[in-house]
Amino acid sequence: MTAPRARMPASTTRRVDVLGVGFDRLDLDGAVHAVVDRLGRGERTIVITANPEFVMHARRDAGLRAIAADADLVVPDGTGILLASRVLGDPLPGRAPGRKLVDALVARAEETGASLFLLGAGPGVAELAAERMSRRHARIRIAGTYAGDASPAGDGESAARVAAARPDILLVAYGMPAQERWIARNLAKLASVRVAIGVGGVLDQLAGVARVPPPVVHSAGLEWLWRLGSEPHRWRRQRVLPAFVFYVLLERLAR
Repeated sequence: MTAPRARMPASTTRRVDVLGVGFDRLDLDGAVHAVVDRLGRGERTIVITANPEFVMHARRDAGLRAIAADADLVVPDGTGILLASRVLGDPLPGRAPGRKLVDALVARAEETGASLFLLGAGPGVAELAAERMSRRHARIRIAGTYAGDASPAGDGESAARVAAARPDILLVAYGMPAQERWIARNLAKLASVRVAIGVGGVLDQLAGVARVPPPVVHSAGLEWLWRLGSEPHRWRRQRVLPAFVFYVLLERLAR
């Protein structure tokens, strides 16, 4: 992990603490505005879209907690974080789901001419996502794509490809928490990158490899249940959800 940087918070108010992970007081619109505003000023921005699974990982991993604390924006990717903030008496204003955030930033990138690099996902997925993205956004600038390797052993090749492409925005789809660790290890080598976001399965959705939840599922905040139904193997990862609820209630009692 790179040495901590001096953080310039997106909000002047303190973050909302959810079991040791601080979340900026922003909904989707606020997050998009903050990223676009910082991009316009040339400020480097690391964005983490965190869910209960991320929080539970961070409880056990001091390095991951440090990455979250050092990030410029930490926004709630799902309903679980939003509900937890309410239970804990310090409610967040709304959700900022990763897919919606990426969609909004791609649209703004097309308007401003900012270029993107798509890193990660399975072989060929980033390329397919870029192709479909270009069909929807005729003027979008895709600087490059590469599946790469999320482990430190693959950093050299991946970072070299991104550095050579000189993108403004980097979308890293290695899954949580590997993508956040990749950004923390490598961003200092990528001089052109102004915005770096860990996007999980978003590239799979953009490529059409994974199904996108219907609007009604998104409105109800049940994307996690939709993904579990579509990808039953995810039940192992989602075993942390009952523990997350337990610790939130325990923290509420303690407060």
